Amino acid sequence: MVFHPPVAIVAKAADAGKYKTGLPSWNMVLRGFFSGAFIAMGAGLATVCSTGISAGAAATAAGFVNAGFAAPGIAQLVLGAVFPVGLIITILTGAELFTGDAMLAPVAAFIHKVSWVSVLNLWVWVYIGNLIGSLCWAYIMTYGPYTSVSATGTITASAFGVRAVQIAIAKVSYFGMAGMWSAFLKAIGCNWLVNLAVLLGICADDLIGKFFGIWFPIMAFVSSGLEHSIANMMFIPAGIMTAGFLTEAQKTGLNLDVLNWVTMWTNNIIPVTLGNIVGGMIFVGLLYWIAFRKEIEALK
Repeated sequence: MVFHPPVAIVAKAADAGKYKTGLPSWNMVLRGFFSGAFIAMGAGLATVCSTGISAGAAATAAGFVNAGFAAPGIAQLVLGAVFPVGLIITILTGAELFTGDAMLAPVAAFIHKVSWVSVLNLWVWVYIGNLIGSLCWAYIMTYGPYTSVSATGTITASAFGVRAVQIAIAKVSYFGMAGMWSAFLKAIGCNWLVNLAVLLGICADDLIGKFFGIWFPIMAFVSSGLEHSIANMMFIPAGIMTAGFLTEAQKTGLNLDVLNWVTMWTNNIIPVTLGNIVGGMIFVGLLYWIAFRKEIEALK
């Protein structure tokens, strides 16, 4: 199994960032659409696989585990085991993910290979593409596995759909400054791990090495209950759309009043996006550039 030393990984990350910022805007959006859908596929799979594992009715603030489950760590492990499919597909197929670009593009800027304007340009277009792709897959899941249609044509939420709504409610249940701070910190931790996965993906040259290099950190972030802005672009919209198909019995115990398109942004996506930027750009990109700055300059 061939792998690259740390300094080479950071240098390759900078080269990747330079390449990505040089893409035309339409291609950034298109590749962002791909990755948004891929990450959403992992989120949808995690939702389905977590259905029935938990015994309680209301999801916790982590958005995955129910308080009544006797072994919540096992439930988180199941989620962590299946969610990484999205980033694995993203990296191996050359799609563009905002949270990965939050590290790769700044590294290129730190080494003076690209301008900060080009970094911001990449972030904006990829973010838009990720959002579109996530919403597309959320729609597919809502009118696919998350609902069922009776012989009379009545659409009701399936067990998977109820779980999707529970997760979405938990995702928008960050209230006040303490709640925002919690979401922000969870987002930092998330993208710290996500970008370590990106670096480990760069580290290996063979498929198996890349697979396991990506899988373990992503498994760790999901199992830890951290917050990923692009994944939440699927989790929350899918819950919002599916909530309209809940029966009165299914609504019992669910605080649907907090779940809407406004709280999606104010209670989650905005603080989580900011935290993801800090986690990727500062805790991985900046610190690794500082650690290997002299060695990288020697490679020039």
